[in-house]
Amino acid sequence: MSRMDDPLVWGALPLRYHWNASNMRWGLGSYDICFKNKFSSTFFALGQVLPTHRNAHSTHGGLFQPTIVQAIRLLSDPQAGTGSSPESRVASSAVASTHASPPDHSLSSPDLTDPFSSNHLTYSTNGTDTFPAPAAYASRKHSWVHIFPEGKIHQKSDKTMRYFKWGVARLILESELCPDVLPIWLEGFDQCLHESRGWPRAIPRSGANISITFGEKVDMESRFGDLRERWKMIKESALREGGGKRTSAVSEIGVLEDEELKYGAEAVELRKEVTMRVRQEVLEVRKSRGLPDEDPKAGLVETWRAEGGLGKTEGRMDDGSWTWRGVFALQERIAGASAQMF
Repeated sequence: MSRMDDPLVWGALPLRYHWNASNMRWGLGSYDICFKNKFSSTFFALGQVLPTHRNAHSTHGGLFQPTIVQAIRLLSDPQAGTGSSPESRVASSAVASTHASPPDHSLSSPDLTDPFSSNHLTYSTNGTDTFPAPAAYASRKHSWVHIFPEGKIHQKSDKTMRYFKWGVARLILESELCPDVLPIWLEGFDQCLHESRGWPRAIPRSGANISITFGEKVDMESRFGDLRERWKMIKESALREGGGKRTSAVSEIGVLEDEELKYGAEAVELRKEVTMRVRQEVLEVRKSRGLPDEDPKAGLVETWRAEGGLGKTEGRMDDGSWTWRGVFALQERIAGASAQMF
């Protein structure tokens, strides 16, 4: 894919969908690109993009950052699974709602505040910045979250997908109730802005043959019901081992404080399995386009360690593919996989 896929994909929707923000997707955007200053933060926030740190560019990245909590809660019913009052749910909706310093109103700061709302309707991604917390509003329950699960642009002639990252597993396992998933396969977007293009690099190329293939909505109970049950058992075990004292580790939607729930072997293996099943759903849509079956090893992170040389993360890689760090986090590109969750 290319840097053009997110705007082009949703430009294909009927115009009537664009007049109501509730009909539009929430996405995860790279903090170091999309949220550099007040202008870029405002632009992407109005486009319903959530600021997401990446490990390669920030010490605040990873699977358990506050933005992932926001995404999980956008997919959820705020009254599900907590038993708490609406007021307490709003107050806790922003994970890091207290900040090390007041919001910075300078144009060079990415901080965004709503002058008509209280601070408990904001959250911080790193303990110092400030952003509106979309999941604090009950009207946004069961929202649409669109992700590209591979983490970077990836352009290769055989249209092979990179391994999927585990953020998609958290969205499926921890949302209440279980979200619907709609896999999508994209082709031809690399023809608009290929990473090997010459000058003028910023201008998209015309004449590209683009296709957007929507798969069938996944039967979540049959495909992921057993895995969600396993996750519930893991949470209950963590609560028992804590003697009932670690309620907060398992009660608030999207918040994980228990080390076993984050890094325990059983939790890790479960996330791997969820991610591979999501990949299989995308591969079915890929196959419907007449493409040959993928090498099973393509879905493994170990396979992609050979993608580039030591320390090389973008540009032309050793395996002939082209990569770039990407604008949208959890995102991949060339004949691309993407998934909608509702």
